[in-house]
Amino acid sequence: MVTEEAFRTSPFNGVLDGRSAGPMVPRLALGARLRRLREERGIGRAEAGHVIRSSASKISRMEGGRHGFKLRDVEDLLTLYDVTDEAERATLMVLAEEANTHAWWQYYSDVVPAWMQTYLGAEQAASVIRCYQVQRVPALLQTADYARAAVRLAHPDAGADEIDRRVALRMTRQRILHRKPAPQLWAVIDEAALRRQVGGPAVMRDQLRHLIEVCRLPQITVQILPFLSGGHAAESGPVTILRLPGGELPDVVYLEQLTTALYPDRTADIERYWDAMNRLVVEAQSPDETPTILHRVLQET
Repeated sequence: MVTEEAFRTSPFNGVLDGRSAGPMVPRLALGARLRRLREERGIGRAEAGHVIRSSASKISRMEGGRHGFKLRDVEDLLTLYDVTDEAERATLMVLAEEANTHAWWQYYSDVVPAWMQTYLGAEQAASVIRCYQVQRVPALLQTADYARAAVRLAHPDAGADEIDRRVALRMTRQRILHRKPAPQLWAVIDEAALRRQVGGPAVMRDQLRHLIEVCRLPQITVQILPFLSGGHAAESGPVTILRLPGGELPDVVYLEQLTTALYPDRTADIERYWDAMNRLVVEAQSPDETPTILHRVLQET
């Protein structure tokens, strides 16, 4: 069981601040800059990959912030892209060094798959988090008991220690909601997630009460998509969109699957997901109605 004592003895027992995003912001910033430079020069990813003795897929991962940066690779790409200004090269090389620093969740490296690291970094740095969930309450809004039950379902062969660490990781992630400044979290939750009794009736009742409480926080907006809404804009499944501060970095779209995750990064794709999320907000019940809906489900649980 993850207890308050476990949190006090954790190496991350303070409120997570902006630096907790680790290397993700510099990775995204450098990746976006390298992509613009490559496109401005009309150079394909295959050609760029050849120059760094690799492939087009590695260039894609680097440009999307999903990969660390070898300093030699960055130097060679800047030369290929004809970046001769010493100040600009120095700035980008500093970003490359920062992109290789360790993140706080490395403490949980045994339970954080490589494909999730990009998401964790973006989540911890985000100024806005928008999500839609179908089967589960969003991870950032779960109680520890609900999280434990959900982790057991997702990892049926995991031992007690592994489950403890996965739950502790999830609870630690939630501390961004109480830092200053906190990100704006806007979650749309399908009614199915409220009706599906993860962990049994007692756990679900506590989870519903927790949702009622967090709805009162100014940085959190929760909407419910009822069954009566019928078809809706996000029928393809759960989606999370993260907006990073500063207005210069690309938004991160995260589509988690059973054993991996997708990060659509084309501008047109990101816009499609934003459009779906905005339509979903219109189709869901008003945030003002959320406490009433939650109380009704609580009485029926």
